[in-house]
Amino acid sequence: MAIEAPADPLSTFHPDLFAGTVALVTGGGTGIGKATATGFARLGADLVLAGRRADLLEAAAAELRERFGRRVLAVPTNIREPSSVEALRDAAYDELGRVDHLVNNAGGQFPSLPSQLSDNGWRSVVDLNLNGTWTMVNRFMTPMVEAGQGSIITMVHTYVFDRGARFFVHSGAARAGVLSLTRTMASFLAPHGVTVNAIAPGLIDTSGMREHEGEAVEAMDIDALGELGLKTTRRMGTVDEVAAGIVWLASPGARYVTGTVAVVDGGLVLDNWPDPWERDAF
Repeated sequence: MAIEAPADPLSTFHPDLFAGTVALVTGGGTGIGKATATGFARLGADLVLAGRRADLLEAAAAELRERFGRRVLAVPTNIREPSSVEALRDAAYDELGRVDHLVNNAGGQFPSLPSQLSDNGWRSVVDLNLNGTWTMVNRFMTPMVEAGQGSIITMVHTYVFDRGARFFVHSGAARAGVLSLTRTMASFLAPHGVTVNAIAPGLIDTSGMREHEGEAVEAMDIDALGELGLKTTRRMGTVDEVAAGIVWLASPGARYVTGTVAVVDGGLVLDNWPDPWERDAF
């Protein structure tokens, strides 16, 4: 029997928690990014939404303005391009004057056997997840240091740990690099009042996971994952549960937390993971 997800994970936080602050969320138009932006707006923050698709960003920004009355800036951005990230930074500070919380949510991957992964596929995923995250951290850390405060949250996943990344050899390698980057930058920025942490979601029920990752592996029945491997919670996580973890890492309650990774996976790392590949496939 599946355990029900909480109705409102963000309800535990004070509604004015982030009043007077600005949060920037990459990949903010859909999924975990949109849920995170919604959480910050609900708790008082103004927003900068970044992502590749202007239509999704504008739709999310309009929704947040209407629901919460916040200032919301939507900036189409390709985090692979340093000039695009610099334009995002300049727009955020020119329009809103500050960035207190940076959520590096943008990224992506696709399941692949190592033998079927092209050089272009490998480089594309590594460039997006590792190099893109580095460029964001690099361009925003200096104004945060100058302000004497800030929080940076990077997105990894449960495949960065000791069991490897059987679904995502490319993303596992890239995001393991992101985790190392997170810990390294935490040591540099902590003396300046800036925390740097990572969040590692497990199997989260998003349209992207269903449409792009689940369908890429025909043998993987998304709705049957509870029976296949999630023995701990017997359900996938929700975007709001991940957003709640991110919000906490940005909150005053986590000012003495830096260089760590919050695992939001319902105990997935403790389970026998479902495996869509044939026994001897490589």
